[in-house]
Amino acid sequence: MPKKQDIIFWGIIILLFLPFFIIDEIYNFYIDFNHDHGMVMAFIKFAILATLGEIIGQRIKTGKYIQLGFGILPRMIVWGFLGITIKMAFIIFTTGVPVFLEYLGMKDALSALTGPLNENKIMVAFCTSAAMNLIYAPVMMTFHKITDTHILSTGGTLAGFFKPIPFRKIFVNLNWDVMWNFVFKKTIPFFWIPAHTVTFLLPPDWQVLFAALLGIALGIILAVADMTGEKEKT
Repeated sequence: MPKKQDIIFWGIIILLFLPFFIIDEIYNFYIDFNHDHGMVMAFIKFAILATLGEIIGQRIKTGKYIQLGFGILPRMIVWGFLGITIKMAFIIFTTGVPVFLEYLGMKDALSALTGPLNENKIMVAFCTSAAMNLIYAPVMMTFHKITDTHILSTGGTLAGFFKPIPFRKIFVNLNWDVMWNFVFKKTIPFFWIPAHTVTFLLPPDWQVLFAALLGIALGIILAVADMTGEKEKT
């Protein structure tokens, strides 16, 4: 039986996103702005959707959507910045991986991602996803965990967030057992590589939006990782 807070939360989410699906002017504005200002939209989409994922993760972990010290605005800033780097990674890997595949002898790899759905396109999308998630994703996930720790340790305030981040101190004290055995070893091969293979099969204008929607899944994954880490401590 859904609780009152769940009904209110999901009601607000539906009201926020419904206009994009039922009002053509708003939908067309999104499409045009996304095409012309991809980096700006990457910031906005990840700031909203990935933070939303963390809020849902918080609900799973604690039973509440928002707790004192959670730091919604600092998290939105971090996710917006990460959204820009994810958009950059998309451009780099969708350009570089097909070139590398052709270097290895795979014909038509350069045109595969923009062509019709076939075995070549699926293979290039998979290779692109694998390269991005094995090279870029661990760095991004570690950076996110460090900033997340910093946000919580400074009370979730903007003033605290903009204090110097003690990267070395946080880095050496991360739960690397959970980071390696769950976040890296399980979520990357079994979730992120397949999920981003699907992402790279989509039209370019929809790839970052789909990736941002996957940010909701990331919030849930991070909540599970935190709960796993807490269980190991007890």
